[in-house]
Amino acid sequence: MFVNRSGTMVVPFMTLYLTQSRHFTIGQAGVVLSIYGAGAVCGTFLGGKLVDKIGFHVVQLFALIGGGILFMILGQIASYPYICFFVFLLSIINESFRPANYAAIAHYSREDNRTRSLSLNRLAINMGWALGGAFGGFILAKNVHLLFWVDGITNILAAVLLHFVLSPYHPQIFKLKKTDETADKNSSVYKDKSFLLLILFTLLFAFCFWQLFTTQPVFYREILHLSFPFIGFLMAMNGAIIGVFEMLVVFHLENKRALLHYVSIGVALTGLSFFILDILPRNQWLALISMITVTTGEMLTMSFLSAYWMGRTTPFNRGQYASLYTSGWSVAQVLGPGIGALIAQHYGFTSLWGITGTICIVSALGYRGLLWKESAV
Repeated sequence: MFVNRSGTMVVPFMTLYLTQSRHFTIGQAGVVLSIYGAGAVCGTFLGGKLVDKIGFHVVQLFALIGGGILFMILGQIASYPYICFFVFLLSIINESFRPANYAAIAHYSREDNRTRSLSLNRLAINMGWALGGAFGGFILAKNVHLLFWVDGITNILAAVLLHFVLSPYHPQIFKLKKTDETADKNSSVYKDKSFLLLILFTLLFAFCFWQLFTTQPVFYREILHLSFPFIGFLMAMNGAIIGVFEMLVVFHLENKRALLHYVSIGVALTGLSFFILDILPRNQWLALISMITVTTGEMLTMSFLSAYWMGRTTPFNRGQYASLYTSGWSVAQVLGPGIGALIAQHYGFTSLWGITGTICIVSALGYRGLLWKESAV
């Protein structure tokens, strides 16, 4: 995961690449990111289905190799319609990795260390993200096409490591007994009403969170007039802070309070990070304070949220849960970049940050409501 994410440069810098290098409007760039999100919805659904049929190992290999090849092809394309088509195809292949990876984490971990396992995986992701973000800003300033080659090659290298380091896993066939009431109750994800509400609140949160990697870099460049390397530094700082502190935070907080307690606080802090962009003077310190705030919120949200829904699964329906959860993020990826870019283009960034901050607060209250509902049972 570290090797894969150390080359993650295309998607975080896609908006800047399309507006600064290809000279498309921010609205057109938002459409491309929404198309990526649409493909991600299809990819996560497909990945979840395949996990329960052929196993997470094969799905992860296919996604890494296929995505790597398509990243390299995408960097050679200049036509807007062809960019849209290949972004859609790339996202289907690339995002099928997510539910397979969640299933792998659940398989290799135990219930008592699952939150820490998720946090450890995020440590690898964010340390790689920090490295990729730092180099990505410099590469974008020097040779934009190199972004696509680095992203593609690290994808394929990660697939090689996955194949040789982790043995292939062949899914067992789990036979349900009618006497197993818990298995019968949770056999379908669509019967879990609390989880469906969780997906709704997660979609609202993710809609706002995606702005961090799509419209926010444009805000940094066009409104705050920050350099590409400094924008890369901000993204790298996000990953570095998480890499240094998240495992410590999770270890200290795990099993002390309900998981959704921490999630609601983290989402509220994310909302505060957007309000900060409207309140404080517009300079590089504004970007730093906002990034530290949203990073703190991210540390309290991501691992605890994933541990919560994984705790509701069984080995035979884990693909369904992973597929629906990651699809919620993908739907937000369809809506977030496009709508966010259009709001910024027609009503300004001030309106965008006020709206996203408010949505985060609504989402935080939703998670808190689920917590109260479970406490009352």
